[in-house]
Amino acid sequence: MRGAICLKSLIFFLSMLSIIGSIYAADAPSAEELYVEGNRAYRETRYQQAIDGYLRLLDLGYRNGHVYYNLANAYLRAGQLGRAILNYERAMVLIPRDADLNFNLRYALDRTQDAVTPSQNFIRQAFFWLDELSLDELLWGFGVVNIIFWCILALRLFVRPEWSYYVLIVMLIFWLAAGVSLGMKWHQLGTDRRSVILADEVEILAGPDKNDTVLFKLHEGTIVQRQRVEAGWSLIRLSENKRGWIKSDVIEQILINDN
Repeated sequence: MRGAICLKSLIFFLSMLSIIGSIYAADAPSAEELYVEGNRAYRETRYQQAIDGYLRLLDLGYRNGHVYYNLANAYLRAGQLGRAILNYERAMVLIPRDADLNFNLRYALDRTQDAVTPSQNFIRQAFFWLDELSLDELLWGFGVVNIIFWCILALRLFVRPEWSYYVLIVMLIFWLAAGVSLGMKWHQLGTDRRSVILADEVEILAGPDKNDTVLFKLHEGTIVQRQRVEAGWSLIRLSENKRGWIKSDVIEQILINDN
């Protein structure tokens, strides 16, 4: 008898949870509605409401380059230069060839106080197309080249038309280039520790202690390399000869680590 009562109570509890969940789902706006409302708020100069809407979209898992771009525009209009640059850079990872995005990012960077010249190593110069392609585009490109390559190879095994030899050589070159590019892009994103200063002005210290020597100052929107984190402090590098410690809560990394 007691077991039957417990079972009925459990069924009732689960039913109530289901009803509450259905009501909440019915009342919750869709992703499309959030996006449209965010755009409307932006057009009506309600920038904080636009920011809140786009952030809610991102919290729901809709990490789209255009959402990051619109969020950055709203931050820029709201006078938050650091967060604008942060989200423009996040959008660049997903839609790197967008003309409006590139223009707005350059505009925002021109408004920062600290001039920083991006480092250009040999690999970055040799594989210049990596900055123009997203990881998804390289993945799809490698997949297509891979399929064509193995189809030509299979054709060579069974039919062997004369032209297939030259096509196979060309596809082998493309296959190697696409594979290496994909691997390098994966490594590039996996080791990217660029972070953006979000505070108006911060002091860079010689050690992870507020009483340490002040080496120099940085301002909102400056992009730095975060090298390591220690007890609420981050060791950052601006250039080969300029690095120091900063409180971790005044910077945010561009690439989001879901782990």
